[in-house]
Amino acid sequence: MDAFYASVEQRDDPSYRNKPVVVGGAPESRGVVATCSYEARRYGIHSAMPSARVYRLCPHAIFIRPRFSAYRQVSQQLLSIFRTYTPLVEPLSLDEAYLDVTDSEACQGSATLLAREIKQRIRDVMQLTASAGVSYNKFLAKIASDLDKPNGLTVITPQHGPSFVEALPIGKFHGVGKATESKMKTLGIDSGADLKRVSLEDLQIHFGKAAYYYYHIARGADDRLVVPQRARKSLGAETTFECDLDDRDQLLNKLAELSQKVGTSLAQKKLYGYTLTLKVKYDNFQQITRSITADYYLDEPSTIFELASVLLAKTEANTRKVRLLGVTISNFHATNSSNQMKQQRLF
Repeated sequence: MDAFYASVEQRDDPSYRNKPVVVGGAPESRGVVATCSYEARRYGIHSAMPSARVYRLCPHAIFIRPRFSAYRQVSQQLLSIFRTYTPLVEPLSLDEAYLDVTDSEACQGSATLLAREIKQRIRDVMQLTASAGVSYNKFLAKIASDLDKPNGLTVITPQHGPSFVEALPIGKFHGVGKATESKMKTLGIDSGADLKRVSLEDLQIHFGKAAYYYYHIARGADDRLVVPQRARKSLGAETTFECDLDDRDQLLNKLAELSQKVGTSLAQKKLYGYTLTLKVKYDNFQQITRSITADYYLDEPSTIFELASVLLAKTEANTRKVRLLGVTISNFHATNSSNQMKQQRLF
């Protein structure tokens, strides 16, 4: 979807249309941009930018707090449209999904025509625009979907796939973040063609397990299937403070609130995890994580808080100011049965 959260807000409130809309924290807060309209992007505003900086760039921007319940409702409408064409729909987020239309008989079996029809249905039914990428694997379809926003449609055929990848700047590769891009450039890898010239063995030396992925996508190869139901791998919550904190009692109070929130979400989703990860971001934006894996399920807020407190003591939170705290549970065992036996703590 194009500027999803902001587009929903502009659709639902006509007074926001054709104006720079920023969905995220207020300019006087410590918040950041979740997304922004294309009118706002003309001022250099982008996701994850601090709201205070956004205000300096565009003082007349309209700041809106996210309405996730509304976005989830729209997302369900979107998935319903997708599933009328194929059952093989793999959501990536509220506003993005892979569709395997290999066996679809719609639009005479043409994926390009099908993508055009889906885009039109989204516009007619939801009054929103989407951009589509059509190709023969996930990697290329994802890249294609970002090439012609907003309201775009890009097709990469098997004949053009290899040459397209060779010409692609390394920073545009899906799965190559800023840190990896910088590392690759120090190795002389600036494009897909450069990446293709590096042997698998050399890639393994520098990138470990990710080397196999980089080696194959440099050749336009990606054999990942579209998986309709993906298991949740983690569940967490985090908070950015209005003012940096260095008082231990205040930090523990915030940690207790996060533990309660995560524990409640786990109970609602009937999930039990073994691994707890604490995220701490200091006032200079340095971010660290600490993890611990228990031999019993972590689902009760009190248990989560207990272990999170132990991890907090292993950070510099007592001597440095903290901007953000986050708590995440992973390594799940899920059950939908009330009779499922669960390992309890001895004491």
